[in-house]
Amino acid sequence: METGVVLGALFAGLSVGLGLTALAGENPLHVLAVMGRSAFGSGYDFGLTLFYATPLLLCGLSVALAFHAGLFNIGAEGQLTMGALAAAWVGSVCTGVPAVAAPILAALAAAVAGGFWGWIPGWLKVRRGSHEVINTIMLNFVAFGLANWLVTGPLRSATSHNPETADVAPQYLMRGHFGEAPVSWALPMALALAVALWFLLFRTTWGFSIRAAGQNEEAARFGGLPVGLARILAMAGAGALAGLVGVGEVLGNAGRFRLGFSAEFGFMGIAVALLARNHPLLVIPSSLLFAALHKGAADLDIETENVTRDLSVILQAVVILFVAAAGWVVDVRRRR
Repeated sequence: METGVVLGALFAGLSVGLGLTALAGENPLHVLAVMGRSAFGSGYDFGLTLFYATPLLLCGLSVALAFHAGLFNIGAEGQLTMGALAAAWVGSVCTGVPAVAAPILAALAAAVAGGFWGWIPGWLKVRRGSHEVINTIMLNFVAFGLANWLVTGPLRSATSHNPETADVAPQYLMRGHFGEAPVSWALPMALALAVALWFLLFRTTWGFSIRAAGQNEEAARFGGLPVGLARILAMAGAGALAGLVGVGEVLGNAGRFRLGFSAEFGFMGIAVALLARNHPLLVIPSSLLFAALHKGAADLDIETENVTRDLSVILQAVVILFVAAAGWVVDVRRRR
């Protein structure tokens, strides 16, 4: 029943969002066809859709993990920035690492940096009672400012006039291609992490503690569960998942950290998690849908007269509104 309601809300949201294009003088079916061709029309197009789906999947998992602990992680954008910086720094400084261990080292650095950026608001929430929403928003700005200072100062590439770091050593690169699109090993890594997170949340005692802390804090404390520790670890884990976005960008695409590389993937991850109802496995198709909307809107400026690529944002917003409303209906039915 719940799945049917959510799918119905998804279809209704897309229909209403596309229907709005008629008010702009465009044929909604033509707009849908343009977006479909842009997202899936060729191997290269589909590869780019998968390329965008990878960071959305990781950010969606990040937000979903925090949600299960009863926390709202709006800091994925800052966490992925710190993760990408750490991966780029390790890759450009630790040049003597063997090829087998190099990508693992950079991935660990990205996870630790993002995890630390998530641990901070988790610790402040548990130990000081400060709201994680405010803290994660503020830490986003701190991460952006720190990244700007580093890539225009201490870590700036000596061979480039752009705000970016030096190239990582060749053994760190884990590039791959799907129809000539830069789809790297970060995609199967993200898929494996989705399965691992599902197992953690629903098949382990730690996952039970995290979910109990999010669903009923008082009952969890009464049952002797480590609510505070579970929440801190959940936020640190959420930060680590977002930080791993840097692996796909730095090691699988650019080969360096570039200022402003993220197309607001951290914020889009919130929508991905909401559509998936915070289920780790459902985050996979949800991230693919939002990646298709993001990539599909790329050609609207060229192939339509009155609609721009900003339609992607409108479609995402309408879909989330409908899915959120459907979730409310499901919750009301359960209480009855």
